[in-house]
Amino acid sequence: MEGLGKTLLAAGHTTNYHESGSGKPLFLLHGSGPGVSGWSNWAKSMASFDDAWRVIVPDIAGFGFTPYQEGLKYDIKLWVNHVVGIMDALDISKASFVGNSFGGAVAIGLAIFAPERVDRLVLLGTPAGEFIQTPGLRGAYTYEPSIENMRALMALFPYNPELITEQLVQSRYAASARPGAQAGLRKLLPAPAEHGETVVKGFPAAALAKIKAPTLVVHGREDRVVPPECGLLIANSVPDADLHLFGRCGHWVQSEQPERFVSLVRHFLSE
Repeated sequence: MEGLGKTLLAAGHTTNYHESGSGKPLFLLHGSGPGVSGWSNWAKSMASFDDAWRVIVPDIAGFGFTPYQEGLKYDIKLWVNHVVGIMDALDISKASFVGNSFGGAVAIGLAIFAPERVDRLVLLGTPAGEFIQTPGLRGAYTYEPSIENMRALMALFPYNPELITEQLVQSRYAASARPGAQAGLRKLLPAPAEHGETVVKGFPAAALAKIKAPTLVVHGREDRVVPPECGLLIANSVPDADLHLFGRCGHWVQSEQPERFVSLVRHFLSE
């Protein structure tokens, strides 16, 4: 089954993950949304790093093939504890993290709550501060599994619509249509307000200012899912941070600008 890899036990979750390469540990953390997993976000990127790094791509608790568990409160602290548990299970004391969107928020949480485990951070399209819920984030919650609905939702993410291939739509739909997948996902996402606008809250500037790890912030200028202002807030708040804004680029930086993204991240991680 696509996306199914190795398993380990972390924070009480039977955790699905992929691993390749050797060297300093590098975690690639996925975003959220219907049909998402570590594999769907990062399968095409792993080989760009595994010549020099030990690359680990987990399904974060409640996503992909790491099942949601009834009775648990899924929040940033649980997700941070889960990633720390993965590190412990793999005997990794410290690693660098590349976090995509929701995965970037988890990486920020690690840098704040478990700073001794973090070497460097790369944050792609990561939410921060407060902003009005976008159609992409709202659609991830309201989505009902179908090919047509997945195609419409995916269209909100990249700048270039040609990136929405039939293979991508079919793959994400199949993952989203697994029994209980979308119902479980809704328990992990902020519910849209019944009336009026919904405010999405990420880490505030005061919390970001506590991050000690060198940080590279990467954002698409045309990101319609997480506003570029979030990236600017992170870069202005984290003491040791740089910002790279990609033009003609939406929410999928690693897919929309793959060569430039890899070159930028490899240089940053190697400094």
